[in-house]
Amino acid sequence: MIFDEDDRPVGRVLTRRDAVRLLAVSGAGAIAGCRPGSGSVSDTTPAGRVATVGAANVLPACVAKPELEVGPYFLDKQLDRSDIRMDPGTKAVKEGAPLRLAFNVKQIANGQCTPLLGAMVDLWHCDAAGEYSGFADNRVGFNTVGQQFLRGYQVSDANGVARFTTIYPGWYPGRAVHLHFKIRTPASAVAANGADPVYEFTSQLFFDESFTDRVHARAPYAAKGQRDLRNRNDRIYQESGDTLLLNVASVGDGYDASFDIGLDLSDTNTGRPDGMRRRGPAGPRPPRRPTG
Repeated sequence: MIFDEDDRPVGRVLTRRDAVRLLAVSGAGAIAGCRPGSGSVSDTTPAGRVATVGAANVLPACVAKPELEVGPYFLDKQLDRSDIRMDPGTKAVKEGAPLRLAFNVKQIANGQCTPLLGAMVDLWHCDAAGEYSGFADNRVGFNTVGQQFLRGYQVSDANGVARFTTIYPGWYPGRAVHLHFKIRTPASAVAANGADPVYEFTSQLFFDESFTDRVHARAPYAAKGQRDLRNRNDRIYQESGDTLLLNVASVGDGYDASFDIGLDLSDTNTGRPDGMRRRGPAGPRPPRRPTG
């Protein structure tokens, strides 16, 4: 299978500079408080409560998330499901430490950060052995064509929350441990297959290295051995700094995490090439490390 160039998504997360600009234009002088470092999906600030943006431009964590490339392993409109661990064809459940992840999706408008209802959130990543479903990749060494494990989407509820149950991801050569996600809104426009305009944002999530060391020391991850790349040497991670690190907590038999993200829906850019340049499975191998 040969991939044409992937495109960067249509929209983007509001940067710190853009947030200041947006507030200046709106004349609001304040922005609703998606609390920095919030670890609970219940930490939703009502639209009427605002946190002042002072001279230091201290902004809520939900607005400062960079957009990153989609990678070669995205499959569109796969499965509407919250638990993405099972392959629907074989009914096999992927082994690995359970990871419960909640996306808290917010909209930036009129100087406020409010829950975004009806956004489609896609989540996909590799299994404990470093394999993605639905692809034949000779570089990494797997063929999972026809399978759909560790893929799915959910639509954000009235609180802007989309929840998933998955496993802690493994690793494959040339990448730090990561998850992929895409947010498109409104979900009804996505279902219309291009008949209506869609705002789109794509990025990746990363993990604390010491935490991953502990998880990957256990079965089934330990069978793959030590990973060959860490966050500090991952080109894509370097583009985000530590703004896309998940705050993961041990809970019961697995791990819980949440991720706050605010979207500026007024951004109507049509996207730009993301530099993938046919790096999908069976395509020419690039001189630098893979970026899936």
